[in-house]
Amino acid sequence: MKISEVRQKTKDELSSMLLELAREQFNLRMQKGTGQLSKPDQVKKVRRDIARIHTVLNEIASASA
Repeated sequence: MKISEVRQKTKDELSSMLLELAREQFNLRMQKGTGQLSKPDQVKKVRRDIARIHTVLNEIASASA
């Protein structure tokens, strides 16, 4: 996911995406712990996507303040 794609979304869409990614991150951590993780690079991608969404949400909050 690119930052330009994230910036085009609304605040509600970003919040729902953040929740979905947090669940995916949890599932990936559980798979890693049990040794069932087939794509270890997914953990890094999900973590960075979460950071991108947090960045855009903070931009929106500071712009409205």
